[in-house]
Amino acid sequence: MNYNWNWSIFFEASPEGVGTYADMLLSGLVWTIATALSSWAIAFCLGSVIGVMRTLPSKAAQAVGTAYVELFRNIPLLVQMFLWYFVVPELLPEKLGTAIKQLPNAPFYTALVCLGLFTAARVAEQVRAGILALPRGQRMAATALGLTVAQSYRHVLLPNAYRIILPPLTSEFLNNLKNTSVGLTIGLLELTARARAMQEFSFQVFEAFTAATVLYIVINLVVIVLATWLERSVAVPGTR
Repeated sequence: MNYNWNWSIFFEASPEGVGTYADMLLSGLVWTIATALSSWAIAFCLGSVIGVMRTLPSKAAQAVGTAYVELFRNIPLLVQMFLWYFVVPELLPEKLGTAIKQLPNAPFYTALVCLGLFTAARVAEQVRAGILALPRGQRMAATALGLTVAQSYRHVLLPNAYRIILPPLTSEFLNNLKNTSVGLTIGLLELTARARAMQEFSFQVFEAFTAATVLYIVINLVVIVLATWLERSVAVPGTR
């Protein structure tokens, strides 16, 4: 293969006129992390609510939770991203739709909403599985203590369920982090989009995507280390 390797490309000025190619990739990394954290906040909170709804005695709550999970889990993420960015603003009243399309950093807000709602469906299933995996005696003990349903979930069921599902939640967070790359299809200048721009400007495709790969691996390893530490910190004594 006749390819001219040039690892010094990262220290050359980018055509954007601001900083080097390395700065370009790092700015993409910042947007990736910001999008991942913001969307995870939505996914974790909403997913917890939906997961709880699927375990409540109320048939209506279960139906709403199930409908949400099946809707967002069974539509490809790329399709949802296009729907939120191109279709939803057109369905809203004209002034509101125009205001949304003219938002500064509109791709960022669209991506975090889309990723948050998509990942929430997956988090909901993890929360539901964690609650159902608890011994029935815990729910019965909470009832015997006179706790309401809300208090039972807040003080007994959810804290123990989160301990159980922390490893799969870590996997979901990593999936959400990597799914931010889909945002490039709507103009989000995250890490993958920046690597692609770098290879288009410099024609150094291997260097650009090797650097992006290394950055993704480093971020994922940091998350895994932190999650492992958290898992050990919140483990019930005697279980590890």
